[in-house]
Amino acid sequence: MNNNKTEWIIAKNNLIEAIESLGYPREFGEIISKNLGSPRAMNQMKSYLVNVRPESEELIVDEMLAICSDVARWKEKKESIEANARYNEYLNSR
Repeated sequence: MNNNKTEWIIAKNNLIEAIESLGYPREFGEIISKNLGSPRAMNQMKSYLVNVRPESEELIVDEMLAICSDVARWKEKKESIEANARYNEYLNSR
């Protein structure tokens, strides 16, 4: 198993354990981890669960959506920076 897959599995299991420790079913943790989709996002969610200890599923889902939104915003910014760099290369090569 490669390191990336191992990292993903560890992050997913840690997140599910954190959700179960709050009294929620394993299936809920699996859904949350699937929607987060990356070890970094899952680790961020786990930190939230451990530190805040939310008292409802709604709060957990709200945080999951906020993390997903942050990831999407980061991806857009990265794409914009890359496009700008290519455009600048084009201008400089003229």
